[in-house]
Amino acid sequence: MSTYTATVRWNCRESREGFAKGQYSRAHEWSFDGGTIVPASASPHIVPVPWSNAAAVDPEEAFVAALSSCHMLFFLDFARRAGFVVENYVDEAEGIMEERPDGNMAMTSVTLRPHVNWGGDRPDEAAIAELHHRAHEACFIANSVTTKVTVQY
Repeated sequence: MSTYTATVRWNCRESREGFAKGQYSRAHEWSFDGGTIVPASASPHIVPVPWSNAAAVDPEEAFVAALSSCHMLFFLDFARRAGFVVENYVDEAEGIMEERPDGNMAMTSVTLRPHVNWGGDRPDEAAIAELHHRAHEACFIANSVTTKVTVQY
């Protein structure tokens, strides 16, 4: 078993009246055990600027990035173990937030679009498909969510 932690910090910078009216900043920060601090905010798609910070990472973006990153890390390891060399990997992943039949909003699907440049011998399409399949099956984050995750390569 492993334990992971994150600390989320927010401070009210507006008046009590502003807070009561919903006119307060949703900007906050995430800090992690290695010392990294990430500016975070509600998505400007949900909370308009100036009450959100469009330059910060929002939870929805972080969710998509976590799925993409987890898939990539397993893909790289499985490719290495199969004797292939990956020179670079870029994934322009996209998540779709929509209303579910129960009325709640949810990230219902995430599409990963990894583009891989190979060093040396490039695996055939069947081997690439198998690497992506194995990476998806092994990804801790994908195994933890009900969101539909599709890999297009």
